[in-house]
Amino acid sequence: MRTRALHAGTLLYLLTAFAPPAVAQVDQPRAQEFFKEAQVLCERDGGRLWGVSICAPMVIGDARTQTFATSQPPPDAPRPKLIGLVNGPIQWGNTMWAAMTWDTIANWPARTRGEAFLHESFHIVQPALVLNGPAGANEHLDSVDGRYWLRLEWRALARALRESGELRAQAVREALAFRGARHTRYPDKVESERALYITEGLASYTQTVLAAPSEADAIARALELLAAAEDGESFVRTFTYTSGPAYGLLLDASSRGWTRTVRGSDDPVVLLMRALGVQPVADAAAAAARYGGAELRAAEEQREQQRQALIAELRQRFVDGPVFVMPCGGGGTSNSLGAVVIPGAGTVYFHPYRLSGACGTLAAENGVLEASDGRSRRLPAPVRGDDATISGDGWTFKAAPGWVVREGARRGDYEVVRQQP
Repeated sequence: MRTRALHAGTLLYLLTAFAPPAVAQVDQPRAQEFFKEAQVLCERDGGRLWGVSICAPMVIGDARTQTFATSQPPPDAPRPKLIGLVNGPIQWGNTMWAAMTWDTIANWPARTRGEAFLHESFHIVQPALVLNGPAGANEHLDSVDGRYWLRLEWRALARALRESGELRAQAVREALAFRGARHTRYPDKVESERALYITEGLASYTQTVLAAPSEADAIARALELLAAAEDGESFVRTFTYTSGPAYGLLLDASSRGWTRTVRGSDDPVVLLMRALGVQPVADAAAAAARYGGAELRAAEEQREQQRQALIAELRQRFVDGPVFVMPCGGGGTSNSLGAVVIPGAGTVYFHPYRLSGACGTLAAENGVLEASDGRSRRLPAPVRGDDATISGDGWTFKAAPGWVVREGARRGDYEVVRQQP
């Protein structure tokens, strides 16, 4: 679904449930067909949506076999190591490429493949449109209140997309009230939510609109995403993949041409409120009853009980027990599906995680704890290798030149530090 900045890294973009991985190297004829599908969608837009073409060169790679395919002749430059590891924009030579991994894209249906390439291609032109910037983890969206009010907001947005006129305006007012209730509970997260709408919500809106053959099809796809998202294990970094298309399509209907005037400092939700001339309903709790609020609250409280047991287990593994600490950020790839927040510590990502930073490179398969500020990672149960390499359960870290692995302050802990002259 997404591939974009996770602090200084890249988050694997997922639109559907995990497909089984491809077992072979990159199939050149199939890859060329995938490129043609994406190119047709891009050329159909012709730059009308954003005022610029988002067509970009594309590359699909497989890290295990080191095979790859490109939509145009590759540049006379070293092939980036992240090809085959990351879904996202990659600089190769003097050009930015929309990159996808063979494992993720080979089993997707044509629509999902097209959406993914459009998403990453938009990220390439996004800086020139001044529509990107840093966005926090939004870890509050793993809490009962965060999830409860967000799911209500999604249900109201679905109603708004299905309705028109006054009924649509009323549903938008209710969605705004649910959003406002969440922001009242978490006022320090308002800006991080807004920033993620800009960086990822607009990319997800773009892919939904440009991949659909008509406005009605785009709305149907947005409704499909809203319905599917409620079953998500975690909304921490993924909520704008769902909210972005919904708010964007509602803006299309009420403020034609908004994509030509929106800026990185804007809030698309506020833009919609102004375009419709509406305010949130006064009583969010009363409105919640119209969207199954009582049943939804009960479901979230039950989930929270299960989550607390899991958090206790993860805290023992990633915080209290022996750990390896990597105290630097960097560029890489991870997948937020099923991520779990450990309050006060950060977020655990369970799927394949790759990171290349100033202090070294990390490859992990079974879980990484990323600090809330993105400045460090923790891995459980380290087993000492040598001064340059350390490994544990499903992970390996290799120190960069000028850095060494040493024992930490606690028994069993290790850390990577700058080498003393």
